[in-house]
Amino acid sequence: MTTVAKILQSKTSNTVQTIEPNATVLQALHRMTEHRVGALLVMQGDTVQGIVTERDFARKVEVQGRSASTTPVRDVMTTAVLFVKPTQTTEECMALMSKNRLRHLPVQDAGKLVGMISIGDLVQDIISEQQFIIEQLGQYIAGAPLAQ
Repeated sequence: MTTVAKILQSKTSNTVQTIEPNATVLQALHRMTEHRVGALLVMQGDTVQGIVTERDFARKVEVQGRSASTTPVRDVMTTAVLFVKPTQTTEECMALMSKNRLRHLPVQDAGKLVGMISIGDLVQDIISEQQFIIEQLGQYIAGAPLAQ
């Protein structure tokens, strides 16, 4: 089973994009666009205050008649942030994401923020694992030696 640590190692960048709670939603959207991410951790110093996602913008700003240029992130962020540990498996993360309808999970190790994984990261890992299994089965059927 693949662990969160392995997924983080395979990512090109482990930098977690953050924003302060007083920043505007528009500033958050610009940062998400600039860094090509779908979520930002809302930080006050070293403390996680919440998470803000593209989904928060869609459901809590425009639909409710708020302005992205004047609404602070703290007014639309999710404050109940769920974290995972590097030792957790992709299966555990998928279950947590499915149960709670999440697309992003921050990763903490000994209380320290070490990364963030997305549903896309998990899907990519599962696809890679399946491709490996398919290749192994193809070699087995063809009578070729299996990779170790």
